Amino acid sequence: MSSQARLPKLTEVALFFVIFLAIIFSFIMFFELPIQLALFISWFIIIGFGLKLGHKYDDLQGAITNGIYNGLEAVLILISVGALIGSWIAGGVVPSLIYYGLEVIHPSIFLLATLIICAITSLATGTSWGTAGTAGIAMMGIGNALGIPLPMVAGAVLSGSYFGDKLSPLSDSTVLAASMAKVNVISHIRSMMYVSVPTFIITAVLFTFAGFIYVDGNADLSQTENVMNALKANFNIAWYILVPAVVVIGLLVMKKPSIPTISLGALFGIIWAIIFQGMSPVTAINTAYAGFSVDSGVDFIDNLLNRGGITSMLDIVLLIVLGLGFGGMLNHIGALQVIVNRFEKFMTNAGRLTASTVFVGFLGNLIGCAMYVSLILTPKVVENRYDDLDIDRTVLSRNTESGSTLTSGMVPWSDNGIYMSAVLGVSTLSYLPFMWLSFISIIITVVYGYTGKFIWYNSEKGEAK
Repeated sequence: MSSQARLPKLTEVALFFVIFLAIIFSFIMFFELPIQLALFISWFIIIGFGLKLGHKYDDLQGAITNGIYNGLEAVLILISVGALIGSWIAGGVVPSLIYYGLEVIHPSIFLLATLIICAITSLATGTSWGTAGTAGIAMMGIGNALGIPLPMVAGAVLSGSYFGDKLSPLSDSTVLAASMAKVNVISHIRSMMYVSVPTFIITAVLFTFAGFIYVDGNADLSQTENVMNALKANFNIAWYILVPAVVVIGLLVMKKPSIPTISLGALFGIIWAIIFQGMSPVTAINTAYAGFSVDSGVDFIDNLLNRGGITSMLDIVLLIVLGLGFGGMLNHIGALQVIVNRFEKFMTNAGRLTASTVFVGFLGNLIGCAMYVSLILTPKVVENRYDDLDIDRTVLSRNTESGSTLTSGMVPWSDNGIYMSAVLGVSTLSYLPFMWLSFISIIITVVYGYTGKFIWYNSEKGEAK
């Protein structure tokens, strides 16, 4: 902060966030303009705010570049992930995962199967949006034929999608949460598993019971068979096609660097496309950049698999860059410090700190209207309190995901709320009661905080995290 600058007053911070919220809300809901543009315009507002507080242009520009620099690793990983997804689809890796996932469907366990299929798809692709917009759409159609309430089917889709998104090393939100908390991606995922595994089991039990209540055991699943036949018609489906996925996940679990590991996975996908899918070398290589394209004649297959490539990540990369710059300026002018000061007296132990982190994450979605904004701002707001209480930062990254990623689809005007509602054809407030995985995960997260269960401290030597 500049020596002549002052900290903003809480009323000034509140006014700024009201203006910011109004810009985001109007761009998305009324003008149908991209959220990236709203964030870019918000840069100028916060620059004006910073100048009013006594900051210099050069310092504010430095805050932008510093904020972006802090999240640059996430941007590079996203580029690698885009290449991987395109080549994995071309190589048959993703189609094989979806095919084997569809095999588990049976009418009486349809909701459970929906949860599992969406979880597998999200884990494989690293995107909750892509999962909801592909496998999720198919599950909504099947669920409608089975007579299951569509908000409940949407709840199963979202539960599976967010579960996989949180635990996939290919997920941009997972990478961003780890990066902003300054922890290793795999360490973050291991920490998340202490919450996600019991949460998934409880959610699976609930959807299993719901399936027995709502599903006719003799229902027709011909739509699923058509999808599986289309996958086999367009790809060589076999167990050995999944080798690249096993290799990449294995290397990441072994704590190998993310960028070269994911890039290696993309190379495997290209090789698999040439050897097992009969694609020409030039076309196979191009899938890493431009993504995969197929005209199968089956809308589901085309919607599901015409994606990936480095170019598919450019909008998200821009969103993250703008969000990082925005967060850097917020931090520089002291707006975050003012918020922290209001929470500081309350955040005196692990339980209150955990609850505050979840609340700040939800507030980030509510005010920032985007999961990425929440994932960027939340660690900045509370990270010093974790350090003051000597709590390991993997707990910070885990709590940030619970508060930011899992609440993003709950806000009707957030990017996730708008997207999920449009894709699944169910309003946000209709599917909200069935986002069981999100609610259970938040509850378990807060319970861990207050009981001290799986809350690690830096002073504890040799304890697995």
